[in-house]
Amino acid sequence: MYGCIVDKFKGLMTSLSPHYATPKWLYDELNKEFNFNDDPCPLYSKGNGLYRSWNEQVYVNPPYGKLLPLWMNKAWNEYLQGKLIVMLLPSRTDTRWWHNYVMKATEIRFIKGRLKFGNQKNSAPFPSCVVIFNGSI
Repeated sequence: MYGCIVDKFKGLMTSLSPHYATPKWLYDELNKEFNFNDDPCPLYSKGNGLYRSWNEQVYVNPPYGKLLPLWMNKAWNEYLQGKLIVMLLPSRTDTRWWHNYVMKATEIRFIKGRLKFGNQKNSAPFPSCVVIFNGSI
């Protein structure tokens, strides 16, 4: 749980990897609120949630590289089927995917400060947010 792996894409503007493990405290807090029953993007699995149907209450921390727009499109389509999709995303308000999908979300929660992903010593070089697409509303 907590993140996604896509082996062939490496590199991100300010990082060596597009994969960021969700801080446990953040996942636990969100899970307590939303009671997730699916994570199509687990950090330590090679399964690819882009190509399967998602359950009803979904947590997604996609890779933050070139595939992010595909994950946003998948999340949007799952949301249109009435599902709850909660995503941890980089706050990149200047991107096409942000305006095409995130701006249509039910709720956007900006995270104060910068997250420390996984067991990293330093904070991320970018701000983060939690984006909620609530198909049951």
